[in-house]
Amino acid sequence: MGRKRDHEHGGFGFGPPPHVRRMMRRQGFGPPWMAGPKVRRGDVRNAILGVLADRPMHGYEVIGELEQRSGGRWRPSPGSVYPTLQLLEDEGLVKGEERDGRRVFSITAAGRKALAERGDADAPWDMPAEDQFHELKGAAFQLGAAAMQVAGTGTGEQVARTKEILDEARKKIYGILAEA
Repeated sequence: MGRKRDHEHGGFGFGPPPHVRRMMRRQGFGPPWMAGPKVRRGDVRNAILGVLADRPMHGYEVIGELEQRSGGRWRPSPGSVYPTLQLLEDEGLVKGEERDGRRVFSITAAGRKALAERGDADAPWDMPAEDQFHELKGAAFQLGAAAMQVAGTGTGEQVARTKEILDEARKKIYGILAEA
């Protein structure tokens, strides 16, 4: 029954459900090729101040704006954004108020000053557009997904042939690195 349910949710019959896997990848858990870029806590603070400098937003809007500005390369988790918003409010850098059942945050004068003092600090959304890791991540994920599909539904012969292909691909990739 568990295997059937996992298939209904896009899984392969093992491991956590897909929505948990996505959350884990955003948090940096799982294989390295699936993790998003790492952003230091100070960068999260500055990024939040930066988006709030444009207009007041609630937490979910902040997350969406940061993801949009990074071109989808960085989506901070609610577990990092909401506590940071609370901390910024405690420090007087943002002010939160209830609007239409949501807590909307706006930057204060002290927050604008702190933002100006950060200097030329790179915003997380200013990551290079031509990110080599990002290019390979999608291809590696697709390859892994195809292999997992074979593992879940293939015959013994198909699994063996797929393993040979993956072993050969791994060797060729390491061969590329050996050329340098």
